Amino acid sequence: MELTIIDNSLHSRLNVIMFKIITPDQYKTIPWKNGSGNTTELAISPGGTLQNFDWRLSIASVNKDGVFSDFSGYDRQLILLRGNGIKLTHNQRHFDDLRSPLSIAAFDGSYQTLGELHKRPIEGFNVMTNQQTCSAQIKTYSQRQNLDIHCGDLVFVYAAYQSLKVQINQHSLCLPAGHLLQIEACAVQVNVVGAGFLVIDLKPFD
Repeated sequence: MELTIIDNSLHSRLNVIMFKIITPDQYKTIPWKNGSGNTTELAISPGGTLQNFDWRLSIASVNKDGVFSDFSGYDRQLILLRGNGIKLTHNQRHFDDLRSPLSIAAFDGSYQTLGELHKRPIEGFNVMTNQQTCSAQIKTYSQRQNLDIHCGDLVFVYAAYQSLKVQINQHSLCLPAGHLLQIEACAVQVNVVGAGFLVIDLKPFD
């Protein structure tokens, strides 16, 4: 579903709000750069490829210990969705230990990062941003929320475990589990009711 709303109630000028729900059948399966597995690509910046993009959202299962792909020039954020957790060792010096659902690790894509599972495979949500063009602010919510979001240029909401109720100005919708909501707007008010979700605010550099 993709909708465009023209709203003149927020500013003296017209405010154009574009949003769409990206469904699992629209996701793409992409091989890892290191050839050790596949990732499910949910969304990527317009015209982006695996070798060159501004931002990219994906989900991957990690079934064994191993070194992450090299993404020099990109910032990476990994959110644990399912599994017992994973320990990340960056350049043999820095550590992140993800054990709780929706916990986040942020690291430079140029690091040599070793992932070591805590006994069982995991599923992780990956956000990558080009260090020259944009950044991502990510917040996760494991408990039930009635949350107001002040959207910027580009915001995503991912329903990780259960459906969410979303209101964008006067338009209400249901975001099913496993679906991704993309909102392009200027200072629009969004309300989300539910639990177990991510909010990703992508900010382009001037």
